[in-house]
Amino acid sequence: MLDLAKRPFYLNAEQIHWVKDTLAHLTTEQKAGQLFCVMGGDYEKDELKELVKKSRVGGILFRPAPAEEICENYRLLDEVAPVPLLKAANLEEGGAGATTDGTLFGWPMMVGAANDDGMVEKFGKVCAAEGQSVGVNWTFSPVCDIDMNYRNPITNVRTYGSDKDKVKKNTQIYVEAVQKCGVAACAKHFPGDGVDYRDHHLHPTYNSLSAEEWYGSYGAVYQNLIEHDLLSIMVGHIVQPAVQMEINPKLSFADCLPASQSRELLTGVLREKFGFNGVITTDATIMGGYCMAMERRKAIPASVMAGCDMIVFNTNLYEDYSYILEGLKTGLLTEERLDDAVTRILALKAKVCGAGKDRTYTGLSIDGNGACIGNAQEHSAGAQDMSLAQAAGWHRECADKSVTLVKSLAPRVLPVTKEKYPQIRLITLGKDEIPGGSMAETAIELLRQRGFAVEHYQPFADDLHGCADLPKNRLTLYLANYEQASNQTTVRINWCPKHALDSPRFLNEEDCIFVSLANPYLLQDVPRVKTYINAYTATKTTIETVIEKLTGESEFKGISPADAFCGLPDTRI
Repeated sequence: MLDLAKRPFYLNAEQIHWVKDTLAHLTTEQKAGQLFCVMGGDYEKDELKELVKKSRVGGILFRPAPAEEICENYRLLDEVAPVPLLKAANLEEGGAGATTDGTLFGWPMMVGAANDDGMVEKFGKVCAAEGQSVGVNWTFSPVCDIDMNYRNPITNVRTYGSDKDKVKKNTQIYVEAVQKCGVAACAKHFPGDGVDYRDHHLHPTYNSLSAEEWYGSYGAVYQNLIEHDLLSIMVGHIVQPAVQMEINPKLSFADCLPASQSRELLTGVLREKFGFNGVITTDATIMGGYCMAMERRKAIPASVMAGCDMIVFNTNLYEDYSYILEGLKTGLLTEERLDDAVTRILALKAKVCGAGKDRTYTGLSIDGNGACIGNAQEHSAGAQDMSLAQAAGWHRECADKSVTLVKSLAPRVLPVTKEKYPQIRLITLGKDEIPGGSMAETAIELLRQRGFAVEHYQPFADDLHGCADLPKNRLTLYLANYEQASNQTTVRINWCPKHALDSPRFLNEEDCIFVSLANPYLLQDVPRVKTYINAYTATKTTIETVIEKLTGESEFKGISPADAFCGLPDTRI
């Protein structure tokens, strides 16, 4: 029997009464609707309002847009919602996960590289404050994956690194920070991404650790968060055969389902072994990893019956909703399990939505000491401005502490001075666009301000040539921005098709520095570079911080949270 007065909800008598009373007054059709968290942008405004009005939707996520637009979207839905909505955002990297004008604080690996527990707490506070200021009460974070495989294209800088103890500690600090500010955390992607080198957005992937290894790493991370009152968990489309077959010895390898459909992992491990009583959600069910594992008509009710309380995103909401009702009729889903799922959803709403009270979400702010404070409506506009300024200041502090000098085998190169290198040849790789501007233009301006003559190299305008005439007083500076992203299979450097003229071939004839602004593993593609730097997040502030460290205005402080050498012997020479 679920006790809502205990972990993780700790509801009072009034809240418990609201949950039970609301559940009692919902029809079966309305209960089914509570199971779905939809992507708001997939629907016309009037259609979405009608779905909410009929209680056909329990939660919603809008992709980042201007804050004013997000607030207005939620206001229109609040006016018609008979049951408060869970309002989600991917606050993985700061307020930018909720709004286009939010703070890009830094990817978790950048925060981890700062090696400062206080920085993780500041990170969580910024995520909560900026999210809640536009109505967000539920964040699909932290990412609890352990970056064990440098070839994985989706974990990468979204993780706190490859050290399981660091991931365990940092995710706990983050969860405590956001939940203290009134935003429910949803840890992901159980049972854990980062072992496979493939992306479960595209097809089911595998956490191939032994059961003993899993319980000592990923399992320990989730168990720790559960013991620290984590409110919800997002389950990936990731198979963990060893654990599943240990829970159910009758299973064969081929029988093992992705966690989002696996009773062994959801009920057997999370509920029974770990004692988790919060909300369990699927990851997006539009993903190939979900769709390929089972016929969808069966998969949707099967996920709920296995232990998921909410279905996140839909290939077609109306179809998926009908599959829940159909499953109730055919026995794939029971009324008892439906009531259990909806009870947990309502309990989460009682916890973070102010259920039964005024549901005007005007958010939190951050005071001068970095504490989350009251309802932003009670403060002046200056308080919110101060909050954004505080967040920007913390981003700069994090960048300063995290930029990492990974490899330095050419002592004469650093610091970079205009006396030593009056000329700098800048080579940029990957995406030039960064928040608020251009990677190349930002770097060129900052270097010229310091008196350097800068050439932005264009390989298509060059021809294959020798090395005898290379300038002796020129530094070649690489800035690379290759970001992790879903639905891609690799995060590697793609050199210019014209003879790879932008590759660092003359490393023995001229001095070169390579800076990766986003991906910590690019040394695999430039193994013989003698000076290599990781910055983890591509922003104007990060570029400025990198240049300050290159020129000796600031020292390198970051500690790599992952093996930047990729386990390759030649990257160290």
